[in-house]
Amino acid sequence: MSRSVADIIVETLFDAGARRCYGVPGDTLNHVTDAIRRSEMRWVHVRHEEAGAMAAGADALLTGELALCAGSCGPGGLHFINGLYESHRNRAPVVLIASQITRDELGFDFPQEVDFKAVYKAASVFCEEIRTPTQARRMTAMAAQAALTKRGVAVLIVPVDVSSADAPEEPAFTAHRTRPVVRPSEGELDRMAELLNAGGKIAIYGGAGCENAHDQVVAIAERLQAPVARTSRAKDFLEPANPYDVGMTGIFGTAGGYQALMDCDTLLLLGCDFAWRQYYPQKATIIQVDIDGAHLGRRHPVDLGVVGDVAPTLEALLPRLTPREDRTFLNAALDHAAKAEAKLEKRAVAGEGDTIHPQYLTETVARHAAADAVFTADGGSPMVWCLRHVPATGQNRTVVSLSHGTMANAMPQALGAQAAFPGRQVISLSGDGGLAMLMGDLLTTVQENLPIKVVVYNNGSLGFVELEQKVEGLLDTYTDLKNPDFARVAEAIGLWGRRVERPQDLDNAVRDWLSTPGPALLDVKVDRYELVMPPKVEMAQVVGTALYSAKGILAGRGGEVLELLEGAVRP
Repeated sequence: MSRSVADIIVETLFDAGARRCYGVPGDTLNHVTDAIRRSEMRWVHVRHEEAGAMAAGADALLTGELALCAGSCGPGGLHFINGLYESHRNRAPVVLIASQITRDELGFDFPQEVDFKAVYKAASVFCEEIRTPTQARRMTAMAAQAALTKRGVAVLIVPVDVSSADAPEEPAFTAHRTRPVVRPSEGELDRMAELLNAGGKIAIYGGAGCENAHDQVVAIAERLQAPVARTSRAKDFLEPANPYDVGMTGIFGTAGGYQALMDCDTLLLLGCDFAWRQYYPQKATIIQVDIDGAHLGRRHPVDLGVVGDVAPTLEALLPRLTPREDRTFLNAALDHAAKAEAKLEKRAVAGEGDTIHPQYLTETVARHAAADAVFTADGGSPMVWCLRHVPATGQNRTVVSLSHGTMANAMPQALGAQAAFPGRQVISLSGDGGLAMLMGDLLTTVQENLPIKVVVYNNGSLGFVELEQKVEGLLDTYTDLKNPDFARVAEAIGLWGRRVERPQDLDNAVRDWLSTPGPALLDVKVDRYELVMPPKVEMAQVVGTALYSAKGILAGRGGEVLELLEGAVRP
């Protein structure tokens, strides 16, 4: 059998490290799927392309290797868009094979014709069409190389008459994997040390760029006696085995991380591009280290910005720093963090009567989970409970939608994590609204034998949206959800399913759910009026909630107002 261009594309991507392709087959993609069938690559047949893109993104993010998604022309290719934005903003190396109608019909408004280049340009590091068969290997190699080296989505547009053509003789183009070590110049390192040595109350704020730099960050913190606050994306990398950790800051964080940053006079930013400017100190000397020079000073003015990988930069900086003995600022920050953590723990208890606090649900799941479990969490309150109440073990991982902030990410991302790590426990913390949005891909768990564990935070509402409306002084509107019994839905599909409505039944249900060998879903009725409290409550939020309370009482919704206020004042 002669080899086709589709064979060349699949072969080149496989050689670049891709082992799984997530997608939905169809017309213009048929030669590609047939090439995958005859290769060593696994095809993961999802039910919706958006889910496939999110699954591929989680796969690539966790493995650091290339993951693929592929779809047919027109609508098939368009359905990937939200999942690819999520993957791109997570800096996951994903390649989309966007199959296209035949070249002879392009530009004539042919049925299902879509200009994929215009659509995907903003959500990719590479977006090109293979125009001729002789370009196939070179263009595919460049797409894979861009995704791996620039850490993002690459889009490869493949007309069907190109993918089906006989493979021509081509030079042996291949994707190159590079591992450069980047650090500031000697003069920049000396200036960093000068500013840090002159500081009084020094704090460190670490982000996702601190992956693989845990020990170096701890060494710098010990030398400077500095508390270490972290972004949400740095949880897995900086929380474990870190005696200087004071927690997250930002709206999802706690008072410990927030207070350390607000009280410091010198701040060292390490690999973080945190967007919310109100959580940066206003009068501190700020030093920023980032691998991307375009990130320097773009969130808040900095006194010194340098380009470098965090680990080698800190290794070169450490000998230049004067050791400190005074722990006054550090101890105060650690005390703030301990009190903030204790306040969180007070809510992570079984509720009274039939009330199940979502914090208690999350900590129960975390307590029984494997030490190396992968947690995914839907945007909104499940993400907050995950970040606050699932301890980082140094082996487990959390995948959440932070930069993109989408709904419905958790279950599809769990599919990708499970496909990438078949022997590892993967847990999806799903909101009821998020799960319902892409619920069809629960079918993928059975079809593809992906034994993910899904827990539904069933509060009958778009909870985070409802809270946002109340904080703005508005009556919550259009947030009610009339949900099915998700456990019975799961059972009808072929998953293990159970519903829990009483806190005394939760512990045994979680044990059974996690121990079942196949895919399983636990539907848990949680408190609708549980508040997500930021580390600092702004006066505008207080006024907004007060306005909501007044409007709610006037509208005859006094019971809901009472529930909300009780949630705000309870310890």
